Amino acid sequence: MKAIVDRRHHRLAPVVLLLAALLTMGALYAAFSPTPAGAAVATQTDIDAGRALFTANCATCHGPRAEGRDEVPSLIGVGAAAVDFQVSTGRMPMQASGPQAMAKPPALDAEQTRQLAAYVASLAPGPQIPSAEQVNPALGDAANGMALFRTNCAMCHGAVGSGGALTSGKYAPALGQSTPTEIYEAMLTGPQAMPVFNDANLTPDDKRDVIAFLEAQKAGSPGGTDLGAVGPVSEGLWVWVVGMGLLIASAVWIGAKSS
Repeated sequence: MKAIVDRRHHRLAPVVLLLAALLTMGALYAAFSPTPAGAAVATQTDIDAGRALFTANCATCHGPRAEGRDEVPSLIGVGAAAVDFQVSTGRMPMQASGPQAMAKPPALDAEQTRQLAAYVASLAPGPQIPSAEQVNPALGDAANGMALFRTNCAMCHGAVGSGGALTSGKYAPALGQSTPTEIYEAMLTGPQAMPVFNDANLTPDDKRDVIAFLEAQKAGSPGGTDLGAVGPVSEGLWVWVVGMGLLIASAVWIGAKSS
């Protein structure tokens, strides 16, 4: 008994206990922590194929190891989501330099895009491509999404995502043709002039609510014509030019009749 007590009071006992606790917590975290949504495990074959695609299509601007050159950003740490967004929407590879990369038909197919994303993701940790559940608008709350969109997005994209002009030749694109995955990836990675809305700014549920709101706008305006869906600008123009014009014309006509 005395030997056991002596071992418990040994000067190295706290260190051993601390190491044992750390190892236990690490094992429990690895066993029970959720895998990042959409983080499909890429094979070495995918990474190798992605490296070849990167060398052929991206290395001229981004450098042979994606380290970036001059004003072209490094891709180390941008993650698979950024690559999937930029390549699947045709913004990358760019056709010509300009204030903003234009959306166009993609140069790579879905499989090649997945392989390229796998290679870039292998360089350093970064945001992963969202899962189907994360971007499912049927699971979102469109009413909450409307409030979030108008607080965080409407000043650039317009009240219902119809787009708008920015400074220095840039613009916020219309979102009517964007897929739920593209919208989620844009919020997650902040392409072009858009800020990043990470999970501390907008939770995954918040992002899905925004997607639900934008998907609801595709059904059209329940009140008839949407006047271009650009918000109070077109509505105010209609009221002042057409509405007030008709009132003035009516007043003139009544005055002419009475005289």
